[in-house]
Amino acid sequence: MEKRALFRRAVKATLPVMAGYLVLGIGFGVLMHSRGLGLGWTALMSIFIYAGSMQYVGVELLTTGAGLLSTALMTLMINARHFFYGLSMLDKYKNMGKGTPYLIFSLTDETYSLLCTDETQAGRKTYYYMVSIVNHCYWVAGSVIGALLGMALPFDTTGVDFAMTALFVVIFIDQWQATKRHSPALIGLGLSILSLLIFGADKFLIPAMIAIALALTLLRKKLEVAHD
Repeated sequence: MEKRALFRRAVKATLPVMAGYLVLGIGFGVLMHSRGLGLGWTALMSIFIYAGSMQYVGVELLTTGAGLLSTALMTLMINARHFFYGLSMLDKYKNMGKGTPYLIFSLTDETYSLLCTDETQAGRKTYYYMVSIVNHCYWVAGSVIGALLGMALPFDTTGVDFAMTALFVVIFIDQWQATKRHSPALIGLGLSILSLLIFGADKFLIPAMIAIALALTLLRKKLEVAHD
C-alpha cells in the first residue's frame, strides 16, 4: 500500500483523536499560561513529555515546587498503565526498525486504542509510524494554540482538567461500538469500579491495572474461544 494511501488512512482513523487532542491541548496551553508558564514551556512539555494527564498534573508540580521524589512517584502512579500497554504491543512492535523507541514513547492511550485493534498487514510498519506521529502533532498543535489563546484572551480555567476524563469516556464508547467483543471491556470496567470502592479515588489506579492485567491473562483462552 502506497504511503499516500496509508497517510490518508491514518488521518481518517485519528480524526476522533484530533478532536479530543486539540481541545485538551488548548486547555493545557491555557492552563500553562494562567500559571505563568509561557509558550516555550508549553511546546517543550508537549513535544518531550507527551502525556496528557501527567502534563496537567505537571503544571501543578512545576508551580508548587514539588520535589524530585514526589514527582517521580506521582508520574509512576499516573502512567503505570503504560507498562501493560507496552507488554501487549510487544508482538506488534517487532522488527519496526530504528524508530521503535519513538513508537514506545508515543504510545498514548488513544494511539494504543487505534493500533491494538488494527488487523491489517499491508504497510503495517509505515501505518503505525504515521498514526503515532499524526497524533503527536495534534497534541503539540493544540497545546501551542492554547498558549497563544491564553496570551490573547482571558480564560477561567475552572474544570479544564476534567477534559481528559471526558476524552477517555469517548474513547471507551468508540471502542465499544467498533467491536463485538465486549467481555474485556466489561472486565476492565468491573475491576476498576471494585478497586475504586476498595482503595479510594486517590489509590485505585495501580491495583485496578494489575487486577485487569491478571484477569485478562488468566481468562485469555476462554475469551478467545468465546469470541471465535
